[in-house]
Amino acid sequence: MTENKITSGASPEEIEAAKLLLGRLGVSVDDLVSAPSARPLAPTFAEYIPQVSTAVSAGTRRVYGSYWNRINDQWGDRRLDEPTPLEIKRFAEKTRSQLVKRRNARGGRGAAEHFIAAMRCLYNHAVADDLVSDNPAKKVPKPRRLPTTRRGLPDSRLEEINHTAATTGNDPVLDSLIIRLHTETACRRGGALALTPPGTSTPTTA
Repeated sequence: MTENKITSGASPEEIEAAKLLLGRLGVSVDDLVSAPSARPLAPTFAEYIPQVSTAVSAGTRRVYGSYWNRINDQWGDRRLDEPTPLEIKRFAEKTRSQLVKRRNARGGRGAAEHFIAAMRCLYNHAVADDLVSDNPAKKVPKPRRLPTTRRGLPDSRLEEINHTAATTGNDPVLDSLIIRLHTETACRRGGALALTPPGTSTPTTA
Protein backbone atom coordinates (compact mmCIF):
# COMPACT_ATOMS: atom_id res chain seq x y z
CA MET A 1 0.00 0.00 0.00
CA THR A 2 1.36 3.43 -0.90
CA GLU A 3 1.17 6.03 1.84
CA ASN A 4 0.00 9.55 0.99
CA LYS A 5 2.74 12.10 1.47
CA ILE A 6 1.66 14.89 3.85
CA THR A 7 3.31 18.22 3.26
CA SER A 8 3.67 20.84 5.99
CA GLY A 9 3.77 23.82 3.64
CA ALA A 10 6.02 25.49 1.12
CA SER A 11 9.74 25.05 1.41
CA PRO A 12 12.03 28.04 2.11
CA GLU A 13 13.15 27.92 -1.51
CA GLU A 14 9.55 28.10 -2.76
CA ILE A 15 8.79 31.01 -0.44
CA GLU A 16 11.82 32.94 -1.69
CA ALA A 17 10.79 32.25 -5.27
CA ALA A 18 7.26 33.55 -4.56
CA LYS A 19 8.68 36.72 -2.96
CA LEU A 20 10.90 37.29 -5.97
CA LEU A 21 7.95 36.88 -8.36
CA LEU A 22 5.72 39.22 -6.34
CA GLY A 23 8.50 41.78 -6.21
CA ARG A 24 8.87 41.73 -9.98
CA LEU A 25 5.11 42.14 -10.37
CA GLY A 26 5.02 45.01 -7.91
CA VAL A 27 2.53 43.19 -5.68
CA SER A 28 2.82 43.01 -1.90
CA VAL A 29 1.34 40.45 0.48
CA ASP A 30 -1.02 43.15 1.80
CA ASP A 31 -2.30 43.67 -1.74
CA LEU A 32 -3.17 40.00 -1.98
CA VAL A 33 -4.97 39.98 1.37
CA SER A 34 -6.97 43.17 0.79
CA ALA A 35 -7.83 42.46 -2.85
CA PRO A 36 -11.64 42.28 -3.32
CA SER A 37 -13.07 38.95 -4.34
CA ALA A 38 -14.27 38.58 -7.88
CA ARG A 39 -17.98 39.35 -8.34
CA PRO A 40 -19.97 38.95 -11.53
CA LEU A 41 -21.00 42.09 -13.36
CA ALA A 42 -24.15 43.51 -11.77
CA PRO A 43 -27.28 43.25 -13.95
CA THR A 44 -29.24 46.28 -15.10
CA PHE A 45 -32.47 47.30 -13.43
CA ALA A 46 -34.36 46.20 -16.53
CA GLU A 47 -32.84 42.74 -16.19
CA TYR A 48 -33.26 42.34 -12.43
CA ILE A 49 -36.63 43.95 -11.63
CA PRO A 50 -38.67 41.21 -13.40
CA GLN A 51 -36.77 38.56 -11.43
CA VAL A 52 -37.57 40.19 -8.09
CA SER A 53 -41.15 40.87 -9.13
CA THR A 54 -41.80 37.18 -9.69
CA ALA A 55 -40.10 36.22 -6.41
CA VAL A 56 -42.12 38.44 -4.02
CA SER A 57 -45.67 37.97 -2.81
CA ALA A 58 -48.67 39.34 -4.69
CA GLY A 59 -49.20 41.98 -1.98
CA THR A 60 -45.60 43.22 -2.21
CA ARG A 61 -45.80 43.28 -5.99
CA ARG A 62 -49.03 45.28 -5.84
CA VAL A 63 -47.50 47.92 -3.52
CA TYR A 64 -44.08 48.23 -5.19
CA GLY A 65 -44.94 47.37 -8.80
CA SER A 66 -45.69 50.93 -9.94
CA TYR A 67 -42.44 52.19 -8.38
CA TRP A 68 -40.41 49.41 -10.00
CA ASN A 69 -41.98 50.38 -13.33
CA ARG A 70 -40.91 53.97 -12.76
CA ILE A 71 -37.36 52.85 -11.88
CA ASN A 72 -37.28 50.68 -14.99
CA ASP A 73 -38.37 53.62 -17.16
CA GLN A 74 -35.73 55.99 -15.77
CA TRP A 75 -32.84 53.66 -14.90
CA GLY A 76 -33.57 50.52 -16.90
CA ASP A 77 -30.20 50.52 -18.67
CA ARG A 78 -28.18 51.31 -15.53
CA ARG A 79 -26.51 48.59 -13.47
CA LEU A 80 -27.50 47.98 -9.86
CA ASP A 81 -24.10 49.03 -8.52
CA GLU A 82 -24.16 52.44 -10.24
CA PRO A 83 -26.71 54.63 -8.37
CA THR A 84 -25.51 56.37 -5.20
CA PRO A 85 -27.64 57.11 -2.11
CA LEU A 86 -27.81 60.75 -3.24
CA GLU A 87 -29.22 59.75 -6.63
CA ILE A 88 -31.80 57.53 -4.96
CA LYS A 89 -32.82 60.40 -2.68
CA ARG A 90 -33.20 62.71 -5.67
CA PHE A 91 -35.31 60.09 -7.45
CA ALA A 92 -37.53 59.78 -4.35
CA GLU A 93 -38.01 63.55 -4.20
CA LYS A 94 -38.85 63.61 -7.92
CA THR A 95 -41.45 60.90 -7.35
CA ARG A 96 -42.83 62.90 -4.45
CA SER A 97 -43.12 66.12 -6.48
CA GLN A 98 -44.86 64.40 -9.41
CA LEU A 99 -47.61 62.92 -7.26
CA VAL A 100 -51.15 63.83 -8.28
CA LYS A 101 -52.49 66.35 -5.77
CA ARG A 102 -55.63 65.21 -3.95
CA ARG A 103 -57.70 66.72 -1.18
CA ASN A 104 -56.35 64.26 1.39
CA ALA A 105 -52.78 64.41 0.09
CA ARG A 106 -49.93 64.39 2.61
CA GLY A 107 -47.38 66.20 0.53
CA GLY A 108 -46.27 63.10 -1.32
CA ARG A 109 -44.65 61.61 1.78
CA GLY A 110 -46.31 58.24 1.19
CA ALA A 111 -45.07 58.08 -2.39
CA ALA A 112 -41.48 58.87 -1.36
CA GLU A 113 -41.67 56.36 1.48
CA HIS A 114 -42.95 53.58 -0.78
CA PHE A 115 -40.35 54.41 -3.45
CA ILE A 116 -37.49 54.06 -0.96
CA ALA A 117 -39.05 50.85 0.40
CA ALA A 118 -39.30 49.48 -3.15
CA MET A 119 -35.63 50.28 -3.74
CA ARG A 120 -34.62 48.65 -0.45
CA CYS A 121 -36.55 45.51 -1.34
CA LEU A 122 -34.85 45.38 -4.74
CA TYR A 123 -31.37 45.79 -3.27
CA ASN A 124 -32.02 43.32 -0.43
CA HIS A 125 -32.46 40.62 -3.05
CA ALA A 126 -29.39 41.83 -4.97
CA VAL A 127 -27.26 41.64 -1.81
CA ALA A 128 -28.58 38.15 -1.09
CA ASP A 129 -27.67 37.13 -4.64
CA ASP A 130 -24.17 38.60 -4.12
CA LEU A 131 -24.67 40.98 -7.04
CA VAL A 132 -23.84 44.08 -4.98
CA SER A 133 -21.91 44.50 -1.75
CA ASP A 134 -24.39 46.69 0.13
CA ASN A 135 -27.83 48.31 -0.01
CA PRO A 136 -27.48 52.03 -0.89
CA ALA A 137 -31.23 52.61 -0.38
CA LYS A 138 -30.82 51.87 3.34
CA LYS A 139 -28.67 55.01 3.56
CA VAL A 140 -31.60 57.13 2.38
CA PRO A 141 -33.95 58.03 5.25
CA LYS A 142 -37.67 57.71 4.73
CA PRO A 143 -39.80 60.87 5.17
CA ARG A 144 -41.08 61.29 8.68
CA ARG A 145 -44.76 60.45 8.90
CA LEU A 146 -47.20 63.18 9.87
CA PRO A 147 -49.74 62.64 12.66
CA THR A 148 -52.86 60.89 11.38
CA THR A 149 -55.83 63.04 10.41
CA ARG A 150 -58.34 60.33 11.30
CA ARG A 151 -60.60 61.19 14.18
CA GLY A 152 -63.47 59.43 15.88
CA LEU A 153 -66.97 60.82 15.33
CA PRO A 154 -68.44 62.69 18.28
CA ASP A 155 -71.58 61.19 19.83
CA SER A 156 -73.77 64.01 18.51
CA ARG A 157 -72.70 63.43 14.91
CA LEU A 158 -73.13 59.65 15.25
CA GLU A 159 -76.68 60.22 16.54
CA GLU A 160 -77.44 62.36 13.49
CA ILE A 161 -76.15 59.63 11.15
CA ASN A 162 -78.22 56.94 12.87
CA HIS A 163 -81.33 59.12 12.79
CA THR A 164 -80.91 59.88 9.08
CA ALA A 165 -80.35 56.20 8.24
CA ALA A 166 -83.42 55.13 10.25
CA THR A 167 -85.80 57.73 8.80
CA THR A 168 -84.77 58.06 5.14
CA GLY A 169 -83.72 55.88 2.22
CA ASN A 170 -85.32 52.88 0.52
CA ASP A 171 -84.60 50.42 3.36
CA PRO A 172 -84.17 52.23 6.71
CA VAL A 173 -84.05 48.97 8.68
CA LEU A 174 -81.17 47.58 6.64
CA ASP A 175 -79.39 50.94 6.62
CA SER A 176 -79.63 51.16 10.41
CA LEU A 177 -78.34 47.61 10.76
CA ILE A 178 -75.33 48.37 8.54
CA ILE A 179 -74.54 51.53 10.49
CA ARG A 180 -74.70 49.58 13.75
CA LEU A 181 -72.45 46.87 12.30
CA HIS A 182 -69.75 49.41 11.51
CA THR A 183 -70.22 51.17 14.85
CA GLU A 184 -69.97 47.99 16.93
CA THR A 185 -67.21 46.21 14.99
CA ALA A 186 -65.31 49.07 13.28
CA CYS A 187 -65.12 46.84 10.19
CA ARG A 188 -64.48 48.30 6.76
CA ARG A 189 -66.71 48.11 3.70
CA GLY A 190 -65.07 44.86 2.59
CA GLY A 191 -65.93 43.23 5.90
CA ALA A 192 -69.59 44.12 5.53
CA LEU A 193 -69.75 42.91 1.92
CA ALA A 194 -68.18 39.58 2.93
CA LEU A 195 -70.92 38.74 5.43
CA THR A 196 -72.97 35.64 4.63
CA PRO A 197 -75.80 33.81 6.39
CA PRO A 198 -74.77 30.94 8.70
CA GLY A 199 -74.01 27.72 6.83
CA THR A 200 -73.13 29.36 3.54
CA SER A 201 -69.70 29.78 2.02
CA THR A 202 -67.94 33.11 1.80
CA PRO A 203 -68.46 34.70 -1.65
CA THR A 204 -65.37 35.00 -3.81
CA THR A 205 -64.56 37.87 -6.10
CA ALA A 206 -63.70 37.29 -9.74
